[in-house]
Amino acid sequence: MLERFLLGWLLAICGVAFWWPSLFGAATDPFMASKPAIPWLLAATMFAVGTMMPRDEVRQVAKRWPHVLYGTAIQYSVMPLLGWAAARWSGLSADYQIGLVLVGCVPGAMASNVITLNARGHTSYSVSLTTASTLLSPLIVPFTLSATLGQSIPLDRVQVAVDLLLQVVLPVLGGYAVARLTPWGERWGVRLGPVVANCVILWIIATVVALNRPRLAAGSVELLVPLLAVNLLGYAAGYGAAAAIRQPESMRRALTIEVGMQNAGLGTSLALQYFKDQPAATVPTALYTFGCVFTATILARWWASGKRGASVPLNPE
Repeated sequence: MLERFLLGWLLAICGVAFWWPSLFGAATDPFMASKPAIPWLLAATMFAVGTMMPRDEVRQVAKRWPHVLYGTAIQYSVMPLLGWAAARWSGLSADYQIGLVLVGCVPGAMASNVITLNARGHTSYSVSLTTASTLLSPLIVPFTLSATLGQSIPLDRVQVAVDLLLQVVLPVLGGYAVARLTPWGERWGVRLGPVVANCVILWIIATVVALNRPRLAAGSVELLVPLLAVNLLGYAAGYGAAAAIRQPESMRRALTIEVGMQNAGLGTSLALQYFKDQPAATVPTALYTFGCVFTATILARWWASGKRGASVPLNPE
């Protein structure tokens, strides 16, 4: 229910966060109060993701490692370049440019797996791609961020790598271990993992909305074109790259969605931790969440309608 109507829930909670002062007056604002906890909330999300990983996911990644490595390389090369190009040529403020770069540099979004399933794509391949890009993020994200931001914006790459290891990789591995090594872990991971992961990500994005009420009220229309360009060109690059090596249609769909959708919750957390003097840097990451879920949902429905090979199996080898 939550995953199926993710965009609707996202709009609802962000609406409450935006209009909280009008709706509840002087009552304590839970969204503003949760800002210091965002790194911990992100870690909780990744732990939940770890509990949801299939038991044989490591074997699946190893089994199709050339395709996984290829798809991950496409994502970590194309998307940072698109984020950098959009930031450089958009003429936006420095804060917004940082946010655009963050959108391009973070790993794939967890929601991509569900949307790939809805698109009748290769769900197992999608999960493998998300797993690989997430686990490799401490090694790759600090360098892509540093390269795309340039020397004018200092960034401690070692500290970013350590934080990604602590907030992303170790929680994922911990959740996977709990689910595999305890009799109750896998059962509760399957039941509660998606709920916890999606609810926490929704809360993080709503917190960003609350933190940027004045900017959002003033309008951020100038961000729509560059964000949409990054998103749609990411889809095109993913599909084109898959077609170039003649992957089957279902794997093309998986790579398309994986490349175009980004972990905006992680981007938001990085913006709050490392760019405290540029608070508006979180606005592009928050808006990208709306955009990529919306466009990917439309794309999935179009594919599932049968207009692009309705007979494609879900998980061909």
